Amino acid sequence: MEIQDTLSGGPVRLGPGRVRIYLCGVTVYDESHIGHARTIIAFDVLRRHLEGRGCTVELVQNFTDVDDKIIERARSEGVGADMLGERYVGRYHEDFGRLNVARASAYPRATEHMPDIISFIEGLVGGGFAYETKNGVYFEVAKFPEYGKLSKKRPGELRAGARVGVDASKKSPLDFALWKAATDGPSWESPWGRGRPGWHVECSAMSKRHLGECFELHGGGRDLIFPHHENEIAQSESLSGRSMAGAWMHVGMVTINGEKMSKSVGNVRTIRRALKEWGPNVIRLFCLSGHYSKPIDYTGELLRESLAKWRQAEACRHELEQAGGRGDGRVRDIAAAAAAEFDSALDDDLNTHLALSAFFRLVKEANGAAAAGTLGRDGADAAMPEFARMAGVLGLRVRDVTAEQSAEVGAMVRRREELREKKDYAGADRIRGELSKMGVEIIDRKGGTAWVWREDIPAEGRAQEKKA
Repeated sequence: MEIQDTLSGGPVRLGPGRVRIYLCGVTVYDESHIGHARTIIAFDVLRRHLEGRGCTVELVQNFTDVDDKIIERARSEGVGADMLGERYVGRYHEDFGRLNVARASAYPRATEHMPDIISFIEGLVGGGFAYETKNGVYFEVAKFPEYGKLSKKRPGELRAGARVGVDASKKSPLDFALWKAATDGPSWESPWGRGRPGWHVECSAMSKRHLGECFELHGGGRDLIFPHHENEIAQSESLSGRSMAGAWMHVGMVTINGEKMSKSVGNVRTIRRALKEWGPNVIRLFCLSGHYSKPIDYTGELLRESLAKWRQAEACRHELEQAGGRGDGRVRDIAAAAAAEFDSALDDDLNTHLALSAFFRLVKEANGAAAAGTLGRDGADAAMPEFARMAGVLGLRVRDVTAEQSAEVGAMVRRREELREKKDYAGADRIRGELSKMGVEIIDRKGGTAWVWREDIPAEGRAQEKKA
């Protein structure tokens, strides 16, 4: 497959064979939000697709657990920074586990890699790329002539900036901290005195340790292009003399009803809140509904559309399972065509929008054939593996039904049909009500009755579903 490289602006091939990916994760001082979800779900689908194509994928995703925001939050709560970090690492794994995100190959933390970080900085100082001041150690941007190549800006256009204030001891406002002198809060001994690392050097040291000096893909949210990834490139390539990554992939931001998420505005959507309102499959469909590189707006309208599509996909899986007799062969042909379109879309810069279109083309055709009585067991047998494969790559998970549950529901559905034949509609409606309480929806059509065991969408999502 090919990914559009942020650095070169052109396509870069990933695979076949080994693909090593470093994904910048979260800073563990607060709950993860829907913007984090979109980035991590995009890389989750990328990994699943590459593995489906036969690649061996090593995905390393860090936790930033040394940071001024962590220290400030821990102080405000009267707890240790390590305790705060553990809390939010745990919540991260809970949230993304519910979102059906596959575990990364490794989750390195800065606190676990202090010798690597210090050694990395020593190499930069020894090579003349960094200098020491009374406040710590800084990377000298002027020593890296290509600075700005990722963000496509000249050094004069760039502002000093992220997470550090202006320090008069720096040679240039663009120079960034590798080591911060500190004795309060978390700190470690180093050749430059007691202190803690800067944000950017943590990822460079951890990616080098786990994936080597040059690996296939580095990525994160678009907000990391500058200064974080720009600074990673400068320090890593100065130290190694090689390109840090074969390609750079950045995921667009999530806005809330057209506005940037902001704590001051009060519109931050945490993953926990999103799951409570909509459930995991709807959130995944929302995150994948547009091209990963473009911004996307978190609106009730788009979420309702995602829920409606998910209901169709649920129905399709159950229709395929319950199909009988012989069909007209149309669904078999559609399944093969949709599968080819799906793979082609993901091969072309992970175009999940077009991949979803192919997936739901199969869903629509299978549901329509079932309603018309033309699906057949042969068509279902051809479509089911492709439905399952595409859903698996997208990370969508239809509610599983045990053999015992299927037998129980099947018996109730047959009893209801018997009552309807006897014109005992009140009795038939009672059974429908009992099934509905279990989360089972009845689909009456010519030639028989099918049923769907629905995902239990939270109350907020159900209310929105009724509005639609």
